Amino acid sequence: MQEDENLIKNRLSELARRSYERGIWVSSEFLSLSEQDILLRLRLDSPFTLEGGCEGAERRLAHFGSEETCGWREEPPIVCVKIAPVSEKFAEKLTHRDFLGALMGLGIRREVLGDIVLLDNCGYLFCLDTIAGYVTENLTEVRRTTVRALLSEPPASVNEKPPLKALVTASERLDAVISAVYKLSRSQSQELISAGRVFISGRLCDQSAAQIPDGAIVSVRSVGRFIYEGIERETKKGRLRVLVRVY
Repeated sequence: MQEDENLIKNRLSELARRSYERGIWVSSEFLSLSEQDILLRLRLDSPFTLEGGCEGAERRLAHFGSEETCGWREEPPIVCVKIAPVSEKFAEKLTHRDFLGALMGLGIRREVLGDIVLLDNCGYLFCLDTIAGYVTENLTEVRRTTVRALLSEPPASVNEKPPLKALVTASERLDAVISAVYKLSRSQSQELISAGRVFISGRLCDQSAAQIPDGAIVSVRSVGRFIYEGIERETKKGRLRVLVRVY
């Protein structure tokens, strides 16, 4: 595990060094939450942003550079591919796993693929521009449904935040909020946190008592994601009514 982490550190540090020394924009491939956490803990000379192609993306690439250091603005190399059934009448109900499985079945590495957003039984895939052509030419079936994959602008709804939802919790502690969002016991939430499965805005958080900043995205691996929007008010019984947006 430590060896893998060192390889990731070295790879990201080299990309940052190249950007800083040459004054050019350099991008990584898509990073998992664990890899984003490693990046955010590094002390790098080059400025960078994390980009996923859509609002609230979980898988994001590191885009090293800035207008100040490079002299120009360069967009990250992310494009959107719409994957839609050719005939909706005969299409199966497709899931995220179905779309991802079909893509992996083409021999595509996970690192070149970002998030897949589902809308109206279509999958909107955010991926590196270098792999988009291969996807559009070769992806013709998801499960047993014939599909067509085309470069597309993502629909506006992809960038819309989920609706606000009010929940009552004992405190703003991370374990308490996760328990309220996913209807888990506090001990279950604490187990998820101690197992290294909870990230706040891309950073691993292993402290159950941590406070969530307003506007932060909390990702609980294999469970879900939500945006924490803070306290709405205190109830008559002294508990907190908090606002979240659950993906």
